[in-house]
Amino acid sequence: MPLQSLPLKCLPLVAARDEPTEHRAPVVGRRSSSGFGRRRVVTPPTMSEFVDTPVLRVAYDVSGPADGHPVLAVHGWPDDIHCWDGVLPHLHRAGCRVYRPYLRGFGPTRFHSPDRPRSGQIGALGRDLADFLDALDLRDVVVAGHDWGARAGYVLGSLFPDRLRALVAMSAGYSTNRPDAPLPYSLTHAYWYEWFVASARGRRALDDDRRDLCRYLWTTWSPEWDFTESAFAQAAGAWDNPDWAEVSVHAYLHRWGEAAGDPAYQDIEDRLAEPPLIRVPTLVVHGECDGDNLASTTEGKDELFADAYRRVVLPGIGHFPPREEPRATADAILQLTPSTTVR
Repeated sequence: MPLQSLPLKCLPLVAARDEPTEHRAPVVGRRSSSGFGRRRVVTPPTMSEFVDTPVLRVAYDVSGPADGHPVLAVHGWPDDIHCWDGVLPHLHRAGCRVYRPYLRGFGPTRFHSPDRPRSGQIGALGRDLADFLDALDLRDVVVAGHDWGARAGYVLGSLFPDRLRALVAMSAGYSTNRPDAPLPYSLTHAYWYEWFVASARGRRALDDDRRDLCRYLWTTWSPEWDFTESAFAQAAGAWDNPDWAEVSVHAYLHRWGEAAGDPAYQDIEDRLAEPPLIRVPTLVVHGECDGDNLASTTEGKDELFADAYRRVVLPGIGHFPPREEPRATADAILQLTPSTTVR
């Protein structure tokens, strides 16, 4: 059945048993049929693990059934891997093994070389995710990306689809990567912070006042969401990475043609200039009240998806669906995940 005709519905979830847990090496790829009918071990989120890619030492958390179907959950800006905390229990009970990497410039993730440009360009973020999947040899992966994670997910789905099963992209539309693309004034207004960091004053704010700036962004992007101070403080800890401000500034300067990219990613950027088709089944999820990437940014994109495609708008939700509506977010991911319900 085409994805377009599938209703967004809650998949049946079975309550987790109260069983002892243990940490095992991840089992990747599809879950074997022999997994059914025997006890499955669920690992809780733990201290970060690390894997080396050509450019980064990537910190990531992994949790869920050791033989579960792999889900790559990628955070946005300004946020961190804990945006998925409320989503995890639903995915675990449905039999998913969830990998949550810190993007470049966030948390414990570090560049190998001090001389590597601290680029935040979308081609670099997409290549980082492709390298992460290669390093862990993950296959048949469902990628769930929010904001920057969604944009990087689009790069995977269009240019590096071989390891992917499907893509769930949240709060960011797919479009050309050309900086001269038309932009309505409503979006120009919403993207004020992207122009702000082009100024010396904005860069000082990212360096010296990042928490107050980002608190304002969280508040205005999701005006109906009453986030807790503890949740904000936890995310803000990931922005103490020494490369966070430089990666953040470059991301927006490069996006609008105000800074050159890392030459290592020029081939990717050239291929993204006129957006290549997304080649995996895709579900786009957007909050109706998103004050950053307005909901209109994901409208009318059907022709950019070569495989099954569907868009869902969540009423009353702002920019952070994984935090504001974790159950609806999990249900969206499970729409494209093989049946792996825990027994």
